[in-house]
Amino acid sequence: MPRSKANKNSKKQKGIDFKKIRRKVGRKLPPPKNTTDTEIKSKAIVLPEQSLAAEKAGLAVNKKGLTLKELLQQTSHHNPKVRRDALIGIKDLFTRYPAEQKLHKYAAVEKLRERIGDDDKVVRKSLYDLFKVVILPCCKEDNQELIVSLLVPYIFNAMTHLVVDVRMMAFDFLDLILEFYPPSFSPSYAEKIFQNYEDILVRNQYYLQDKGKLKDALAGLVRCLSLLPWNKEETDLHNKDATGQRVLHAFEVDVSMSSNGFSYIIKNLKDLVPVLINSFLEFIPLVHAMESLEGKSFGCMISILHSIYLIVRSIAYGTDKDSESPSSQGGPDAAVWDVNISSTFLKKLFPRFPLNPVDHLSEKDCDRLFDLNMIVAKIFFELNEWTSLPPNLLETFLEFFENALLGKFCRATQSGKAVWEECLVQLLSFIPKFLSRGASSWTSRLLQAFTQTFRESKPGSLMKLACVSAIEDMLTPIESMLSIETSNPENLELQDALLAWIRELPLLLIQLGDKHPTCSQVVLRLQLRIGQCSLLNSSLVCMYDNTQYSLLDFYCTCQGGQICYGPFLRLPRESQELSLCSLYYFSYLDLPILKSIACCCLSADLDPYVLFRIIEVLHSAYRDGHIKIADYLSVFITLVLRFKVSPEIGSAGFKSDPLCQTLKSMTTVLCSYMAQMGDNSLVLQIVEKVVIDQIPQMPSLDNSCSLLRMLVTVDSKPTRLSEQSIIILGQHLSEYLMDAVQVRMLPKTLTSHQYMFEAMLFPTYMSHLILSLILF
Repeated sequence: MPRSKANKNSKKQKGIDFKKIRRKVGRKLPPPKNTTDTEIKSKAIVLPEQSLAAEKAGLAVNKKGLTLKELLQQTSHHNPKVRRDALIGIKDLFTRYPAEQKLHKYAAVEKLRERIGDDDKVVRKSLYDLFKVVILPCCKEDNQELIVSLLVPYIFNAMTHLVVDVRMMAFDFLDLILEFYPPSFSPSYAEKIFQNYEDILVRNQYYLQDKGKLKDALAGLVRCLSLLPWNKEETDLHNKDATGQRVLHAFEVDVSMSSNGFSYIIKNLKDLVPVLINSFLEFIPLVHAMESLEGKSFGCMISILHSIYLIVRSIAYGTDKDSESPSSQGGPDAAVWDVNISSTFLKKLFPRFPLNPVDHLSEKDCDRLFDLNMIVAKIFFELNEWTSLPPNLLETFLEFFENALLGKFCRATQSGKAVWEECLVQLLSFIPKFLSRGASSWTSRLLQAFTQTFRESKPGSLMKLACVSAIEDMLTPIESMLSIETSNPENLELQDALLAWIRELPLLLIQLGDKHPTCSQVVLRLQLRIGQCSLLNSSLVCMYDNTQYSLLDFYCTCQGGQICYGPFLRLPRESQELSLCSLYYFSYLDLPILKSIACCCLSADLDPYVLFRIIEVLHSAYRDGHIKIADYLSVFITLVLRFKVSPEIGSAGFKSDPLCQTLKSMTTVLCSYMAQMGDNSLVLQIVEKVVIDQIPQMPSLDNSCSLLRMLVTVDSKPTRLSEQSIIILGQHLSEYLMDAVQVRMLPKTLTSHQYMFEAMLFPTYMSHLILSLILF
């Protein structure tokens, strides 16, 4: 039976409720019919907060228009990017407005210090750069104690942070403060600083993955140890800005220096020694495992060894010697070294010496290992000064020292020589200390190697300066040894070494010239010291006296009628003074050196002060029997006869011309010294013929006057001049008087009558003196 139509229609109508609406892709769906429209349309909304830009007119703002107050508030924002941008904005603002920084620097530091322990690495780095580049340089001349007191508590707090990076960065902040404010390393902070360093080194197995951070922290430890009062000389030695000065005083260590309250931290320093040695040993397997010695690892090892050396010095010089038992070595007490420290050195560090390079290391890495070996040797020799170390170890280190002096570890390249020289300079100060303990089998070998190094080093180099300073320190022990017994073979070796050094000094002065005044000053000071020692030691007298012939080129020489002035005239006055003082200590001054000095006196470039100082030193040497009377008077006559004045100025210009005034003053001094010689008749007998022979040569008017004054000084009434001398004087006195009257130096402001009157004053006075020679 067929279905009805009604059923079919009902089925179609049933699917209308679920009809699927087809939407085109990309078209926005219409909102539901039951939604509420919340859109508000407005052309503009004016609020009071939008007028803040007008209120900032005249205020200091950064490039984003933010004031310092707003930037400081943003440094505490929860978003690290905002904190970083705020620090950058403060740097920009302070750079634009330096006055704003000076006005609010303390308030800024008080707020910024909170970010020292920030969790974000970029924020900490930005803060570090802000302090280093902008804030600390500006505060360098202000109240440093206030800045330090604001920052240090937060730095100490960051050193105990749970995050490793924060702790390591805290040491960078501490090192930055000490770089700008070294006095901030005070006893109140030192103990806690070293405790934090010890803690971080004990846990260094967690930090070895980032050796750069450990290297920076260790460099900070070296800075802290260098600021201890017992290590100030060592710090000056490594100061690159004052090369000459640091060598000039490199070996003058004052062991009695004030500790300034640091003595109580010696225990902390002793606790650091085994920790540092263990840290150093952890790097040794890494060195042998690598094809090359990594720069960061090398930096860590250098800083560790340098820290150990500074600690050894601090313990030796900083321990209260009154509370310890006496030392068998005669130096500071050996009891300051407890058993643990000594055993650590003897069992762990010294047996590793020397660090021998493996075959695959480059030349640069070999230089680095040589540097490490030199610092270990410094530690050993410093420790050997205060306690007794095993003889077999001493032999090993002395052999290394000898080979280093002989250049066996020095590469032929320029960089290799520079590394060798820089490292070896640090060990030279131990030669005088070793020599002061007395002669031994190694004394001769070390002195020979040292002499070779001294001869082969370049003039003016750091090595040459260090050798000269070491020689000065060796004079005292050598002098004491030579005064005991001269026939001893070991003493003869000391004499040979000393003679070789003394012979090199005049040649070195000539090689230095006036291009290295600091080095010349060091050499002249050594020469003076040798001269002073020669007065007390007969074996040094002959050595020192023979150097005067090598010094001729240093003062002045005359070759083929040409006068060649040496570097003496061009050196600073302080160096000239040292040179003149050394002349006094010659047991005799021979005629060649006197002629050389007299030629210097006649130079127009010589300062009048130095001229009179030379005359004074020569008079002191003559008075003590170091110059023959004939040679001494010949110098006087040479000076007054050849001293040049302005040729166009004569006696009328005596009061105005500097050269004439210098000649007049010099003649007065010389005549005074001649009058002090004693027997005037003997003096007249020596100078009469020389002076009378010069008068017919027609010297200048001023020089003739000086010669005649010398005769008048030692003559008497009636005159003791010979008849022949009186005849010669009589023939030339009239010419002298006419020349004095006819001097044509007429000032424009004087009339002819006034000029003639003034011109005749001096000749009339002098003619009276000269006539007294003839009449009486």
